[in-house]
Amino acid sequence: MTMTEPSPAGTATWMSEIAARHLWMHFTHMGKHPAQPVPVITRGNGVNIYDENGRRILDGISGLFVVQAGHGRRELARVASSQAETLAFFPVWGFATPPAAELAERLATLAPADLNRVFFTTGGGEAVESAWKAAKQYFTLIGKPAKHKVISRATAYHGAPQGALAITGIPKMKQDFEPLTPGAFRAPNTNAYRNPQFDGDPEAFGRWAADRIEEAILFEGPEAVAAVFVEPVQNSGGCFTPPPGYFARVREICDRHDVLLVSDEVICSFGRHGTTFACEKFGYLPDIITCAKGMTSGYSPIGAMIASERVMEPFLRPSVSFLHGSTFGGHPVSAAVALANLDLMQRERLNERVLQHEQAFGDTMRKLLDLPIVGDVRGDGYFWAVELVKDKATRETFDADERERLVRGFLPTALLDNGLYCRADDRGDVVVQVAPPLICGQPEFDEIEQILRQTFIDAAEIV
Repeated sequence: MTMTEPSPAGTATWMSEIAARHLWMHFTHMGKHPAQPVPVITRGNGVNIYDENGRRILDGISGLFVVQAGHGRRELARVASSQAETLAFFPVWGFATPPAAELAERLATLAPADLNRVFFTTGGGEAVESAWKAAKQYFTLIGKPAKHKVISRATAYHGAPQGALAITGIPKMKQDFEPLTPGAFRAPNTNAYRNPQFDGDPEAFGRWAADRIEEAILFEGPEAVAAVFVEPVQNSGGCFTPPPGYFARVREICDRHDVLLVSDEVICSFGRHGTTFACEKFGYLPDIITCAKGMTSGYSPIGAMIASERVMEPFLRPSVSFLHGSTFGGHPVSAAVALANLDLMQRERLNERVLQHEQAFGDTMRKLLDLPIVGDVRGDGYFWAVELVKDKATRETFDADERERLVRGFLPTALLDNGLYCRADDRGDVVVQVAPPLICGQPEFDEIEQILRQTFIDAAEIV
């Protein structure tokens, strides 16, 4: 560890300098620092965050699709403190703790049908990793060991561990980490804006997109495919919602070929779409749910894989173990915070709040369609994306240099300077995503729209 003297500019600059020298930030172009100061966020309150200079910024993406109940909820902090004083840590490797057992029961009660078995992780990527491993072993245990492959969708992000990254459908994110876990293959996603041949017939688009999953299963061989991984609303690429009938058809396809359906709800669960689990809102029953993020509103890290009794059955046979786990999975402090967060969400009726306000949020966001640079506005619940285009009439997107200027140059700084923290992304086409805390209402929707509007008007001048 090195020690350096504080900068004469004061504590704020000093903290940014420390970060530039020592903090290896995630998914970040590190080479631009310290020439470009690292933004330092020091506190949060309600729907707002504050930087080192005391500037108020509307948290338009809930930290990272996480802070459902808003920042600064002292009741959650007090629960964490109390649990840490009672039992700060013990693993669930052959043991239980009261918070872990109670949270498993609560999640089993909240999950649909017989998804009763809860395997805890520390985050979403680990939950996805666990689901793939569980699917592989499940089929081995029932006498079908060749079924090990998975199908996911183009541009979908499912996590950073090697297995979850293999399931991820973003080639650029994977190229530096090859070879990845083998056995993951892709089908098209449900980006209706980029499939204009189905304009006006969403049901036909849903059938087409679902049938591409069956096509992938048949191409790889049903005897070799273990699972299909889908998000209820796909995050990467910009909030792709399911067309009518899509998930019902995917469920039928999985049943026909004895393939497990995994609903990756790391973002979409815990109220983001107005239900505890979004598969319920979109009308399908998975075999496994993966979840994380909003379970604690970010006040402590935790994730989970929730499996059906069908999936669990062979693991209950004599002498069978699932040789997988992590030190901090089911951490007692995180589990206690999750229970308190779920109580809070129920008490404040946050799911109902999202359902009550989602139409107004969508209507407010769609006002941006009058801008020439805005090609599409799409989403559901409190999860929306604005796709930016070079030519609205032709839906032409930006070239590589223009993307660099927009997504990594102009937009992040301009949005933050204008008072909004949200996400500019081009893992598919160029989008800006918003997913505010579930306590937001019309005043926040209006503020988000106004800041986006001014920022997009300015962005149009540089491309």
